[in-house]
Amino acid sequence: MPNRTDLANAIRALSMDAVQQANSGHPGAPMGMADIAEVLWNSFLTHNPANPQWFNRDRFVLSNGHGSMLLYSLLHLSGYDLSIEEIRNFRQLGSKTPGHPEHGYAPGVETTTGPLGQGLANAVGMALAEKVLAAQFNRGEHSIVDHYTYVFAGDGCLMEGISHEVCSLAGTQELGKLIVLYDDNNISIDGDVQGWFTDDTPQRFTAYGWQVLPDVDGHDPEAIASAIEAARAEARQPSLICCKTVIGKGAPNKQGTAATHGAPLGADEVAATRDSIGWPYPAFEVPEEIYAAWNARPRGADIEQRWQDQFAAYQAQYPELAREFSRRMNRELPAGFSAQSLDYLHSAQQAGESIASRKASLKSLNAFGPLLPELLGGSADLTGSNLTLWDGSSVIDRETAAGNYLYYGVREFGMAAIMNGIALHGGFINYGATFLMFMEYARNAVRMAALMKQQSLFVFTHDSIGLGEDGPTHQAVEQLTALRCTPNLHTWRPGDAVESAAAWRAAILRQDGPSALVFSRQTIAHQARDAQQVEAIERGAYVLRDAVGTPELIIIATGSELEIAMQAAAELGDAVRVVSMPCAEVFDQQDENFKESVLPSGVRRRIAVEAAHGDYWHKYVGLDGEIIGINRFGESAPGGVLMEEFGFTAANIAATGRALLAR
Repeated sequence: MPNRTDLANAIRALSMDAVQQANSGHPGAPMGMADIAEVLWNSFLTHNPANPQWFNRDRFVLSNGHGSMLLYSLLHLSGYDLSIEEIRNFRQLGSKTPGHPEHGYAPGVETTTGPLGQGLANAVGMALAEKVLAAQFNRGEHSIVDHYTYVFAGDGCLMEGISHEVCSLAGTQELGKLIVLYDDNNISIDGDVQGWFTDDTPQRFTAYGWQVLPDVDGHDPEAIASAIEAARAEARQPSLICCKTVIGKGAPNKQGTAATHGAPLGADEVAATRDSIGWPYPAFEVPEEIYAAWNARPRGADIEQRWQDQFAAYQAQYPELAREFSRRMNRELPAGFSAQSLDYLHSAQQAGESIASRKASLKSLNAFGPLLPELLGGSADLTGSNLTLWDGSSVIDRETAAGNYLYYGVREFGMAAIMNGIALHGGFINYGATFLMFMEYARNAVRMAALMKQQSLFVFTHDSIGLGEDGPTHQAVEQLTALRCTPNLHTWRPGDAVESAAAWRAAILRQDGPSALVFSRQTIAHQARDAQQVEAIERGAYVLRDAVGTPELIIIATGSELEIAMQAAAELGDAVRVVSMPCAEVFDQQDENFKESVLPSGVRRRIAVEAAHGDYWHKYVGLDGEIIGINRFGESAPGGVLMEEFGFTAANIAATGRALLAR
């Protein structure tokens, strides 16, 4: 019968062999954390390899994602649909085993990790989602939501600033089912971390309000198991288990050094490691008795069946709650949402209100929120400015978890990454807000949402120089371009209250990626539309004002500049078409006939107007068109003064149009 060391050595062997064959990768972390992983996965982790999406599984996040062969080895050995051929194809094109874990490639990979610290942040979101769902659905003895979130994290994760943001909040929210196992090996790429990382990590996490279990021997299975048991016994505080490990454990000449971190061991060292750990088998060969000892399928099937039996009893006692739970877990919107939300767009058009689009956003939340029990919102300490606290909001805190609104504090990056964890966990449609300028803090997490195709809704207000006196530190210029150039992200910049509601509706209906909803501080005029135009907003761009006959000039505008574009068109006369383009990415996805109907290729005189960096718009106006945008930073002055100073006036657009028409 294989012992724990044999089981852990299977991880070491597969990891070093895969990295060696790929001639790239990170063998050190998998070899150093193999003993911790073996104890966690074989003695504690609740999961079913035959059904990786079973809802009440424990979530396992490898935050130090460069050690991806650790995760792939665990998935392969424990019975997930990840063959030895995929292990052999580590880091190769088309494999399920890319260099860093990618959500959606191999079953059992809960999140994409690699940018250090973000996996830990995602895990905080998962643990938060578990706590809130449990408070919303568990009743009496029926704990249908009851699972842990386990994280492996390294020195690099804890050096990244995002770890402070999210771990501070996790302590405040008392996420007792979050357990982090810290690979305290004192090595990063540049060598011994004592030259640049001397924090007292246990004291740091104690200050956050965590339970800290220090100085655990990461190669002693009994010590590891005892620490995990102590972590699970603490119901209120998240736990940090500080595991003292040797990076590259088992490699006789390289263990404990940076040489094992990010490069293959080399053929000679691989052979020496086989001798050192007593693994006499050829590369990629695992004995059947080792596979049998690792196989988690029988236990997983039994655990899931017991949960299914419990859910059946819950369903009998609480049928409405059970239906609602199943709907949300299956990511089904409430019946009638699509039609009711579209009705709201038409009613907003009839109301004809001229307001700031951030206020229109709040009105949309008040309209859609009551229809969506799964809506979970928040703001990075700008609730009163972002206007994200709708009438049905109920604040989540350490004592009251059943709410639907989070005060994230001044943690833009942490907020965005936590949101991604909530989305990955399931059960919610979640949004979080800050100023557009401060999407720069959150930038990498926004990118990760797009990469993972997660429905995180990023609300960005105060979208331009129009915010006024706070000045250039707060005035977005290049941010819209950065968002629009992010693959799989839909960026909406609505031009009035109706388009604001349409943006929210589109983001809620979309389930294959994130959306950025960009709103103004200043008032925006309502625009007249017929019913067909209202429904065309969802296509990303549409003709708001048409020319009489074939247009000679097309003005394209977004956001607060739509108003002055319409004024300029009225001044220029019947030869001018105005196209509102609240979401360029969605417009680009439309069929060619529709795109040609909006922007006919024969009309080459075009102007794009947006109070942001202009280079993005060349793709729509071409070499013969003009762009009225900003290629410098703003100033501190009232918003109206700045708009005039920077040329965002109907008069300037009209003058530019006349010059184009005269060519």
